[in-house]
Amino acid sequence: MPRLAAAAVARRAGAALRRGALGGLRPLSSLQPSHAASSEEVLVEGKASARAAVLNRPGYLNALTTTMGARLNKFYESWEDNPDIDFVMMKGSGRAFCAGGDVVRLRELVTEGKMEECQDFFKTLYRFIYFLGTYLKPHVAILDGVTMGGGGGVSIPGTFRIATERTVFATPEVHIGFHPDAAASFYLSHLTGHVGEYVALTGEKLNGTDMIALGLATHYSMSEHLDLVDERLAKLVTDDPSVIDSSLAQYGDIVYPDKQSIVHRLEVIDKCFCHDTVEEIVDALESEAASLNEEWCTLALKRLKEASPLALKVSLRSIREGRYQTLDECLVREYRISMNGISKQFSHEFCEGVRARLVDKDLAPKWDPPALEYVSKDMVDAYFAPLGESGPELKLPTETREAFV
Repeated sequence: MPRLAAAAVARRAGAALRRGALGGLRPLSSLQPSHAASSEEVLVEGKASARAAVLNRPGYLNALTTTMGARLNKFYESWEDNPDIDFVMMKGSGRAFCAGGDVVRLRELVTEGKMEECQDFFKTLYRFIYFLGTYLKPHVAILDGVTMGGGGGVSIPGTFRIATERTVFATPEVHIGFHPDAAASFYLSHLTGHVGEYVALTGEKLNGTDMIALGLATHYSMSEHLDLVDERLAKLVTDDPSVIDSSLAQYGDIVYPDKQSIVHRLEVIDKCFCHDTVEEIVDALESEAASLNEEWCTLALKRLKEASPLALKVSLRSIREGRYQTLDECLVREYRISMNGISKQFSHEFCEGVRARLVDKDLAPKWDPPALEYVSKDMVDAYFAPLGESGPELKLPTETREAFV
């Protein structure tokens, strides 16, 4: 903690020199884009000594856009520098926290050849995630409802995550020909055993209780009790994480994994997903499915076989590399994979996956290559290759914002 405190003091001093000390929250009008509809996509709630960002695209499950990422960056920067704000919150409107990035819109940009706008989307989102992962103030995310893909990225790197009985978490990117990104290769690779590979390659949906059991969430609350949690947080005047932690625990609920919980499968998951290749993982899972005759095992195999073979191999390598990298290194690599993945050479997988699952919704993607045996090492390597002519690499402020873990 002394090192953390010293870093916080130094960073705040540097921010004050750059921008001048802020006596209060910046006027909202100074942060709004020119389009009123866009400005309503991230709302702000003021509390005694906190601010809450509310993701507000309920009709799209609060899927993130470039504009939303830019507003979050500006809000969080101003709140971190504001001495009157002790901690920050994030929540979603409607039945979702955040379903991730707006991949339907991203697909449109790719097909229209608007690659600079694609770059802006990923850069803006990944920079915010890094900012959150190095934030100097406690952060509370309320994951009530759908929390997928980038929704995990804008919450899990923060201090506290509250799951509810309505929480549905997943990283389903392999089923749209993409890879678990937005820091997923960092936080999934640090889960117990090889459950991160399992979640990444199958897109398995986890409920709030499983998120608690795996450490993806820090607290649990029934959705009907969230008003009490919110009321309690609204009265808190503290930047002490332990005080916030105890308050969340006091007004939270205690839950235990049921018979269907992922915690009862961890031994088999480790046995199957520890292998070096996707082919070996599939073989091991088929063997276990035959001997166990359990529904979850059969469903996991089905999901693996429905996913993009190329995306599976790219994602497995990404998760494995993430286990030995810092948050910033993971984000830089994920940016490289993302940009290569939507490049002319490989964009078919992503565009076809989004078409089949989210546009035409026929659930019948035509993957290329169509099977694992046709995915070469060179293809996978190309996803991890330096960007070169396709654009500059992702730059993060690592010299001034060092990740604490």
